[in-house]
Amino acid sequence: MNNSNDGAGLTRRALLGASAGTLALSTIGTVQADGESERGLLSGRCPDTTLRPSMGHCVGASTEGCADDHPVTIELREAVADTLEDRYPDAGALLEAGFKPYFDTLDGDDDGWSHWLHPEYIGDDAVLDPERPESVLVDNDSWRSIGVMFIATRDGEPISPPPAVYEADDDSWEGPPEVDDYHEEHHDDHDPHYPDDEHDPHHPDGDHDHHPNGDPDRCSPWHYHAGAPGRLAWWYYRKVYERSYREGELLPPCRTPCMMHVWTVDHPEGVYAHGGPPPAYREREPADDPGFETDAEPGEDELGWDALPDEDVPDRLPESFSLADGLGL
Repeated sequence: MNNSNDGAGLTRRALLGASAGTLALSTIGTVQADGESERGLLSGRCPDTTLRPSMGHCVGASTEGCADDHPVTIELREAVADTLEDRYPDAGALLEAGFKPYFDTLDGDDDGWSHWLHPEYIGDDAVLDPERPESVLVDNDSWRSIGVMFIATRDGEPISPPPAVYEADDDSWEGPPEVDDYHEEHHDDHDPHYPDDEHDPHHPDGDHDHHPNGDPDRCSPWHYHAGAPGRLAWWYYRKVYERSYREGELLPPCRTPCMMHVWTVDHPEGVYAHGGPPPAYREREPADDPGFETDAEPGEDELGWDALPDEDVPDRLPESFSLADGLGL
């Protein structure tokens, strides 16, 4: 009898039978008992996959050239802040504008902030546009917007490499890249189901003309998520809000599209930091009014699924799926 196959089968049964909330503990325990790595058992076609949250740098990404006091960073952050203040100041405004909430429940941490995604902005041609942010980041205590997450997609599909925020010679923010110019120069047929170009039949030789990662003369702080919680979050958004990934239609991707944050509140790790700011940095006066029918109160009740109107809560919440669903197991 093959012990490796038995271990993999047991882990798959644990994945399929566990809820998202208990998956991490039950599956990790099985993996350790069998003496096999979680990466080996869960990878399959996606060798980057981990049970825990994990991320990597996108093609041509670099944080080496990024600085909070750079003129482009200052102008971009101000443009984002203006959009949030004028159009999307809080959860009520986001819900009215068509943003869809996603409350993270799968990474084992209570971060205290949530992602609100806009299908129209994810599905259009705009990239790195402060007036059309694909996702807005919201503090769950005050219910106020605290930043954005740009997602590098075109017509809802990932693009690679994503545009840099600025190059060494740039001294001002010139706005989002022109659609026609960007599409002509950066068109990419990369298949997001494959973890990298050497596994991608569209690019068998890994032949890409792009800047080297970590270029000190370039600010391009884009990252992707390869860990199971991040992959499931993106799969859930597309399945529930875009009605994609119907049974047999499309496998979950090995990685999410490239993403980058711009925080409008102070952050000890900088404007483009990947993780959220500590609670002390997110403190804001609660929203004056929820902006929708609810018994919950900003500043007193945590923003979550229970606070939203019934018509804005999906039929199935993230915790009703197992990681096996999002990993395509």
